[in-house]
Amino acid sequence: MQIKDFADKYQLKADTIRFYEKQNLLKPKRRENGYREYDEECEKQLQLIVVLKQLGFTIKEIQQLLILKGKAISAECNLSTTSLLEQKVSDIEEKIQFYQHALKVLQTMKELIEGEKYAENKAIIEELIVAFFESMQKRGIS
Repeated sequence: MQIKDFADKYQLKADTIRFYEKQNLLKPKRRENGYREYDEECEKQLQLIVVLKQLGFTIKEIQQLLILKGKAISAECNLSTTSLLEQKVSDIEEKIQFYQHALKVLQTMKELIEGEKYAENKAIIEELIVAFFESMQKRGIS
């Protein structure tokens, strides 16, 4: 499959595919005429890249995981992979807590505003915003 068809199949731009190649995340075969040929192995690799990107992995982290994937199975390799995955699990758990807190704040604000009660609850709403802002700063979120 050529780059345009490959990119279209995964709803990506051809430039994104080329970028992944430059980062050594994808390695298509080359035809005699120089055209890239994306095979089933490239598809599996791209699917993994897309999933990891959606999970919040950086390009550098994806590169590390792909290097580890290509190595022989060993205790060291297992430990490195587990460590990378554990860090991402921790990051996601932190985001979940943040969004759960944000959801509660928004729901409370909505309840305080409903029924044209904004004016009487303005001070409480402002306190909520300040408290949420301070909790964001403590977590290093800006």
